[in-house]
Amino acid sequence: MQFHLNGFEPGDPEIFHPEDRQSAPADNGPLPAEVDVLIVGCGPAGLTLAAQLSAFPDIRTCIVDQRSGPLLRGQADGIACRTMEMFHAFGFAERVLKESYWVNETSFWKPDDAKRENIIRSGRIDDTEDGLSEFPHVILNQARVQDFFLDVMRKSPTRLEPHYSRRLIDIETDPAASDYPVTARLERLDPSHEGEIETVRARYVVGCDGARSTVRKSIGRALHGDSANHAWGVMDVLAVTDFPDIRLKALIQSAGEGSIVLIPREGGYMVRIYVELDKLNENERVASRNITVDKLIAAVRRILHPYTFEVKEVAWWSVYEIGQRLTDKFDDVPEGALGERLPRVFIAGDACHTHSPKAGQGMNVSMQDGFNLGWKLAAVLQGRSRPELLHSYSAERQTIAKELIDFDREWSAMLSAPLKSPDDPDGDGVEPAEVQKYFVRSGRYTAGTATRYTPSALTGQSTHQHLAKELTIGTRFHSAPVIRLVDARPMQLGHIAKADGRWRIYAFAGAEDRAAPFSRLRALCDFLASSPSSPVKRHTPSGADIDSVIDFRAVFQQTHRTLAVEAMPTFLLPRKGRYELCDYEKMFCPDLKSGHDIFDMRGIDREQGCMLVVRPDQYIAHVLPLDAQAELAAFFDGFMLPQR
Repeated sequence: MQFHLNGFEPGDPEIFHPEDRQSAPADNGPLPAEVDVLIVGCGPAGLTLAAQLSAFPDIRTCIVDQRSGPLLRGQADGIACRTMEMFHAFGFAERVLKESYWVNETSFWKPDDAKRENIIRSGRIDDTEDGLSEFPHVILNQARVQDFFLDVMRKSPTRLEPHYSRRLIDIETDPAASDYPVTARLERLDPSHEGEIETVRARYVVGCDGARSTVRKSIGRALHGDSANHAWGVMDVLAVTDFPDIRLKALIQSAGEGSIVLIPREGGYMVRIYVELDKLNENERVASRNITVDKLIAAVRRILHPYTFEVKEVAWWSVYEIGQRLTDKFDDVPEGALGERLPRVFIAGDACHTHSPKAGQGMNVSMQDGFNLGWKLAAVLQGRSRPELLHSYSAERQTIAKELIDFDREWSAMLSAPLKSPDDPDGDGVEPAEVQKYFVRSGRYTAGTATRYTPSALTGQSTHQHLAKELTIGTRFHSAPVIRLVDARPMQLGHIAKADGRWRIYAFAGAEDRAAPFSRLRALCDFLASSPSSPVKRHTPSGADIDSVIDFRAVFQQTHRTLAVEAMPTFLLPRKGRYELCDYEKMFCPDLKSGHDIFDMRGIDREQGCMLVVRPDQYIAHVLPLDAQAELAAFFDGFMLPQR
């Protein structure tokens, strides 16, 4: 899509008249007196969490923000491959793909050794490694991403809408209270009710209210770390230039004028530029420099020399200090009190970790925080899991945030370091070639696929990892092409998973296993369908569809034309809904016609097969043999409550 040709306009580019793109936020009245979950902040973390919880009609969720309405422009824009996989689970990946800029390649520029004041291209590479994800790395305004989440919420069973113009004053928690232990006081900021105080009692509160989080301060947490004493500017501009890579992501390092990270924006015309500014003195804040947008533009022109750069319009700009900071825990349980207290207040996103924008991690990591916490809150509130499950949110996400901050610190330092001079090869500084090599080595961090959860109640040991060598326990489920058996439809296996709080079990059949009587796959299906110790039977509420908690799928090695649907176990053809209609979409085969055999691509043991347990947030929880029925039951019993 091409848009912004005649100036930047926020909102949906498919709506012709800009004034029709934004509607006033609905006045949904006063805040409810009691809720299950109160979310403070309508940023990426808060809306990811709200969108997930909105899928559960029996969970009362309220989300508030001190803004007067939805975000319109600016802020984050990089969407990692892993985040696109998550967007598909929420149902709007295709909308993002249509509207966004796709980052296919990255170019690198350095000083021209023949004339150091000029820059020349030193490299051009693929932005992400081949086969890393079925989705690309893309660029789209954070405001549009938030629009898509808001749309999911409006269309959900709860028709969830944010309450805007609410400023959180404070929260208080009564650990002894069993029902609604958290009390929040909020001030209304809208003109017709300005100054009014509202009180909400909640079972849980989640602070997604940014780096100056009131929720974080209320639970006694603080961000630790320091800035790198380096200022950068960022601006979204419409410009005329003869720089040849203006529509490629580019890292540009000059001899003496600093560096630029150039990110083409959606629409075909706009570009975002991160520009290195002055080094700050110790304890100095960037605000004291009174930096103007004209100074940013002048710096860009100096760095791009000999190319010209004429700015026609500035859609948004800001200046910031590089800083990587992290809280010790992401909930309100004191260290050492895990066995005595249950978490009631959580923090997510910038409220508990901050990154520099150039690594493209802030928004992506924040949304993964919300995705991790959402299904756990739903499981506890619906009585499917013990409240102790909620301890795992801080344990998992704080560790991941620390790893990414360490990477961000190295990457930011490399971008800010002076370049080595060809006249002094042994002097201080960094070689441009080193920057390119580091970018390639760190590709999985920037793509969001490096996350790996360590063994816990939710993540099994690697005893049987050899059965699925390329599907590592603790990492996200790496999808692959398959053919759906019943209708021969080519599709991605991972795309069956939605953000609905359900667990998935993928059973990969052995070489000769067609689910015939006495086969291992048939025995597994019979166990799950009828055994008293079956996790499906034990943890699915009476009267609910058989796959409402654990969704079981089978993948065969044979082609789809050689298998008989009518010969399959009834567990793979479940009856569902009030009419007990048959669900035929539980069985898959390799996509051999296109040469994409999922068994080869993901290192599945062809002789034995295996079963893969995948969490509601798309991470691999366990790899087990097909006949490991007792181990499978014990795994789910470790954190789920019996429902029958």
